[in-house]
Amino acid sequence: MVGGGEAEEDEQLPLLISSSSTNELSQQPLKRTGTIWTAVAHIITGVIGAGVLSLAWSVAQLGWLAGPLFMLVFAAVTILSNNLLCDCYRYPDSDGPTRSRSYMEAVKIYLGEKRRTVSAIFIHESLYGTCIAYIITAASSVRAIQRSNCYHKEGHQASCEYGTSLYMLLFGLVQIVVSQIPDFHNMEWLSTIAAIMSFTYAFIGLGLGFAKVIENGRIQGSLGGVPTSNVADKLWLAFQALGDIAFAYPYSIILLEIQDTLKSPPAENKTMKKASMTAIFVTTFFYLCCGCFGYAAFGDDTPGNLLTGFGFYEPYWLIDFANACIVLHLVGGYQVYSQPVFAVAERWFSKKYPNSGFVNNFYSIKFPLLPRFQANPFRLCFRTVYVVSTTGIAMLFPYFNQVLGVLGALNFWPLAIYFPVEMYFVQKKIGSWTRKWIVLKAFSLVCFLVTVVGVIGSVQGLISAKLS
Repeated sequence: MVGGGEAEEDEQLPLLISSSSTNELSQQPLKRTGTIWTAVAHIITGVIGAGVLSLAWSVAQLGWLAGPLFMLVFAAVTILSNNLLCDCYRYPDSDGPTRSRSYMEAVKIYLGEKRRTVSAIFIHESLYGTCIAYIITAASSVRAIQRSNCYHKEGHQASCEYGTSLYMLLFGLVQIVVSQIPDFHNMEWLSTIAAIMSFTYAFIGLGLGFAKVIENGRIQGSLGGVPTSNVADKLWLAFQALGDIAFAYPYSIILLEIQDTLKSPPAENKTMKKASMTAIFVTTFFYLCCGCFGYAAFGDDTPGNLLTGFGFYEPYWLIDFANACIVLHLVGGYQVYSQPVFAVAERWFSKKYPNSGFVNNFYSIKFPLLPRFQANPFRLCFRTVYVVSTTGIAMLFPYFNQVLGVLGALNFWPLAIYFPVEMYFVQKKIGSWTRKWIVLKAFSLVCFLVTVVGVIGSVQGLISAKLS
């Protein structure tokens, strides 16, 4: 039944539908109820994901000296750039501060339409690419569960080879359903569950690495990292390792969406800075522990993915549980990086076609034993196509370390450094060639060079993996 009908009749139907428009829903004031702890949960969900699993491999390529040092450097850079971006949430306007609900809105307000277009290209490529990486990781974890059980039954020398395509398809089907969550304001529960899962598998990886070190009776590895036959190969792998570390840290593109969920007072930027600091301290601790204990346990044989590369075989049930936690976490992580894309697309189409019922009408649906929810035809179609496309590309390029390296390196400087710095100049009215301007410009230049070498190494690794 659509629209009308008696209340008595509604109670007797197993499926109830009523309609409303986007305009009617948008007239309801948005309630921002987020706290420092919900922000920390969103951040950890977005940050501790596929990246943590590659850090032991990254430390192995860089060695005991450069590996941990670069993780600390990236943590400090992330804190600094996020603090700059937090201050850009409210634009000082004569009519009162204007909220920047998303990264692109902030770039448009502070830097103009042209640079907003440039930022949009990088943002959507980054969000889209991260979703692809999460599908690859989730499928690898499901495959690892199967292989773990096989090795336990057949022995460590058994073949135990399984593909990942089926698992990618299954993960995509789950995401088609979960993607119907309206927006960030309605997914605090999912982020909380995902954050708990990320802590769980990070602890397990840390514990297994520590136990392996105790079993070996010594710390493996060297100051220079994994040796190679020539200097060029060493440089490619080191550059790719930097790309992997870069992928593990920044979350600038979702920071303002998270900040927009926070209630005030206190001021949103103060709450967000505290949340960012807390989340980065926690994630850096886990990153250092997982990366360093993984390298200490396996040395030159450190796998690309700590929990799916099968340096660990026993206890097999614990490895299975850790990989199950990874999959559950990535269900939420995929949404953290998808919701900004969904929001931009739906706002654009709603503005472009204000009279379209397909785009703007919402239907209230009630299934038995489930709460009533709002369904929109355009939302259902667009989000389904989006998930299908990310799944298809993941199936074409199922290379974990190489994909992470390319995404991390390519997006690190423009999104985490350049635009936040430039917006901060406008926000604080910092003039050219002042001391703060010179320091921040030098900071941006150094990060740009890191991005260049990271992209070169990661693309070379991806090409080599595809050809081999």
